[in-house]
Amino acid sequence: MASQNQQQQDENAIEKMNNQLTDAGMKIADNKSVITWVVTGVLVAAALVFAFVHFYQKPKNEKAFTAYNKVELTAMGNDSVAAAQYKEVADKFGGKAANLASLSAAEALYNEGKYEEAVKYLKKFSSKDAVLEANAIVLTGDCYVNLKKYDEAISAYQQAVRKADGNPQIVPRVLLKEANVYDEQKKYDKALECYTIIKKDYSDFRLGNGVDIDAYIARENARLGK
Repeated sequence: MASQNQQQQDENAIEKMNNQLTDAGMKIADNKSVITWVVTGVLVAAALVFAFVHFYQKPKNEKAFTAYNKVELTAMGNDSVAAAQYKEVADKFGGKAANLASLSAAEALYNEGKYEEAVKYLKKFSSKDAVLEANAIVLTGDCYVNLKKYDEAISAYQQAVRKADGNPQIVPRVLLKEANVYDEQKKYDKALECYTIIKKDYSDFRLGNGVDIDAYIARENARLGK
């Protein structure tokens, strides 16, 4: 009897183990199924991305650059025509061509004296190139100066200085613009700060008008009664 009970217990243990192994096997099979679906999903997604880039995005980008280059060739020297055509490219397309078209449209609009609209297209532009980005921000500041929005102009110029990160061709030029705005606002102490930074940190910079930076510093000191 004891032998039968022991045999029954052994059979139950074996059956339990078999059930556990079966369950484990089913889980492994399920996991394999999940992994298969995940891998398949990744491959399908990659194929869709490739198809989108190759069959849709790439032709669209090529069409955008063709349109941009056409404006470059046909509207040269005519700001009115250039502005209209660059705007069309910027509004119709996306990507790099539209980004460049936004900047070109802004430049043409600025030359036409359409400063508000120029700012609108400058806000659409961005670049990873610090020099190009800084110059676009400077143009934004110039637009605000012409609109007599002096605080916005100062803000743009300060942003351009930060973006230029010490570039000796950009920073002193922007500081001069900033100083001119401060002079317009009669904030002579602020203007003096700009000229002093130029003298101290950018001594090789030349104004190009035959006037030394010391003359500007002397002028601001005189205005401040120093």
